[in-house]
Amino acid sequence: MSGISAIETAFRRRSAVTSVLVGYIKKYAEDLARRDPHYVYKIMDFCGTHEWTIVHYGIRSVLETSGIKSVELVAGPGCPVCVTPSYFVEEAIKLALEGVVVYTYGDVFRVPALRGVNGARSLAEARALGGDVRVVQSFIQAIIDARGHGKPSVFVGIGFETVAPGYSEAVLRGLVPPNLKLMSLVKLTPPAMFYALDMMQEKPTDYPVSGVIAPGHVSTIVGGKAWVPVAEQYGIPVVVAGFEPHDVLTAIAEILRQLRRGESKVVIEYARAVRWEGNLRALSSMYTVFEAVDDAWRGIGFLPKSGLRLRGAFAEHDAMKYFSVPELAPERWQYDLPRTCRCAEVTLGKARPTDCPLFMRACTPDRPVGPCMVSMEGTCAIWARFGGGGLATDVARDAGIV
Repeated sequence: MSGISAIETAFRRRSAVTSVLVGYIKKYAEDLARRDPHYVYKIMDFCGTHEWTIVHYGIRSVLETSGIKSVELVAGPGCPVCVTPSYFVEEAIKLALEGVVVYTYGDVFRVPALRGVNGARSLAEARALGGDVRVVQSFIQAIIDARGHGKPSVFVGIGFETVAPGYSEAVLRGLVPPNLKLMSLVKLTPPAMFYALDMMQEKPTDYPVSGVIAPGHVSTIVGGKAWVPVAEQYGIPVVVAGFEPHDVLTAIAEILRQLRRGESKVVIEYARAVRWEGNLRALSSMYTVFEAVDDAWRGIGFLPKSGLRLRGAFAEHDAMKYFSVPELAPERWQYDLPRTCRCAEVTLGKARPTDCPLFMRACTPDRPVGPCMVSMEGTCAIWARFGGGGLATDVARDAGIV
């Protein structure tokens, strides 16, 4: 079993569980097919880690080899790096080349900007040109390092609701040194979910989304109740799922079960980590320090109340104000993806990575053109590394499906 993770080992050894779950999915799908044998039930996942699980473990292929052709799994906006506007990447590059210490996560380090800044089109290239760009794993790591050198510094704070309380707690506890400023680029997931579902409904030649696998990490903060408006407005089931393959299969089965019964409820499958009300302390901390603002999403445009910026009371920590970085306003935003790149459509579930003419041709994990090819939460990067099958054949054989 060398080279196989503990989760993969458990998945193989629990093949009977896999077989039972796939059996339920097939039964519910067949029941639904009696209503309309040609209808396709699209289930959208809103987390890059869910898409990773689906692709790595070949869940799409497992369903297909089981004869379940009426269920389509669609990737949604699950990657915060992928939707961070090129403008802010360019501004971070500019700061690095001007002598500011720039702290960033590993995937942000490589994300390509649309426009080059003094010869650099990423923070990685800025460092190669002499900029002081340091890859860290957390805001706390940046805080500790910045205290040690005392130089003007900025932390590029990209992420969803999952990371925001970590930023806000550090601010509230007075841990951030005066020389370190925060560039808050946090995105909020519910507005993106509404937008993606609306976009899918606007395509009259295709089927709308019939159910949603809600993001597990985000839900540990916002809770299951955050998705009630989605279930109510669109009349579709929403399941908050964990990240093991059996979690995802259970979520698919629950969505189809509700559809068969004509229900549209929010169910928490990931009960070992997610509560209905969410993490109230984390939410309080987050909204004490930050306020929701209309924010730009790369290749998509501005979405209402979809980003977090520091409140005025905490302006001393604001990198935008300290380094005089103009906020990106709707009238200044421009489409910020390379020509023929379809990252925006992939992010919204309107296209698969393989629909993009650049995918694994001009755009590869080693030479990314679009932002979706960089982060391990990016759909293109996941598909490029693991393909569509993953462990499908072995899993299907172990489960007695083929």
